[in-house]
Amino acid sequence: MSTSTTSDPLPVPALPRHHATPVQTGFAGPLPAVQKAEEELLAQQQQQRHLQLQREAEKSMEKKQGGGGGGGGGAVDLRGFAAGTASGITKLVVGHPFDVIKVRLQCTPRGTYAGPWDCLKRTVQSEGPRALYKGATPPAFGWTLSDSLLMGSLHQYRIAIARMESGWPSGWRDDGSGKDKAGEANLVKLSLPGHFISGLLAGQTVCFIACPTEHLKARLQMQMTGPKLYSGPIDCAKKIVAVRGWQGLWHGFGATLLFRSHMGTMFLSYELIQRAFKRYSPDMNPGTANFLSGGLASNAFWISSFPFDAVKNRLMTDSLTNPKYKSWMMCARAMWAEGGARVFYHGFTPAILRAFPTNASALLVWESVMRFMGAEKV
Repeated sequence: MSTSTTSDPLPVPALPRHHATPVQTGFAGPLPAVQKAEEELLAQQQQQRHLQLQREAEKSMEKKQGGGGGGGGGAVDLRGFAAGTASGITKLVVGHPFDVIKVRLQCTPRGTYAGPWDCLKRTVQSEGPRALYKGATPPAFGWTLSDSLLMGSLHQYRIAIARMESGWPSGWRDDGSGKDKAGEANLVKLSLPGHFISGLLAGQTVCFIACPTEHLKARLQMQMTGPKLYSGPIDCAKKIVAVRGWQGLWHGFGATLLFRSHMGTMFLSYELIQRAFKRYSPDMNPGTANFLSGGLASNAFWISSFPFDAVKNRLMTDSLTNPKYKSWMMCARAMWAEGGARVFYHGFTPAILRAFPTNASALLVWESVMRFMGAEKV
């Protein structure tokens, strides 16, 4: 009987077959495309969420500014106009006595006074201290209104030009603490040419109010001893209108426009001095910087604009019934014939003495009120 030398192999159970997964095989298959689509969807959702938060922040800021600052969230920010009213009152109180002396030196015949001090003494001796506030009624209303328009329009022009320069002309608004509408530190900075243009445009804008105000003021200031031609500003306005019509109140508008255009020089100088203080005296109190910058900038303004002011005042105080000058150019030529360039600077000393305290105080008040109301800063 034969025997087998090898044993039969044991049966091996059949295992179920499964397809290998990408992880097991190392083959990623379609996963990268799916993952990319999910990432794109997530990015879109994040972007939409960011835009939603941005819009909510903007609406919240506009609501806050519109409710607590005089219209800061609208197209026109009224806070600049409100602060300008305060600066106009300050100018009147501090500067009007200097202005009376200046106008009298500009408009009286040469040799009437030995100088500003002589003019001051003789005015007080012959007319009393109240004479230093002659003609103050028109500026009490006019300067307050004109400074409101000047500083309010200046603020608006600054904002508009800053937005155009930034490439973001609509919707940008600062929350008062150097944050943009998304809540990020991204304060728009107005360029130096922007400050010049803003000042120039603001100066020209205010001429429509400043011209009749200064016209009435100058005529009342020129009433010295003897019979008075005008009993007050209303009587003065009536007599001007009776002779020249309503447009007569704006007599000298061209000269006023040339004079006020130098506000560009003033506010450019103001910004330059402010930047110098920030760079070389970073610890200086903001109020002190505003006061000194305003005073020094006003000196730059008067040095450049004073000849135009002299022509303006001479033209405005010309006779109603028998005028000498038909235009500001004719007036300027006649003044030059009287004594050359020196004639255009008669009364410069009281003007420059008046300029520093008056404008320094006015700009300090304006900036302080703007800070208090949280107005936009550019």
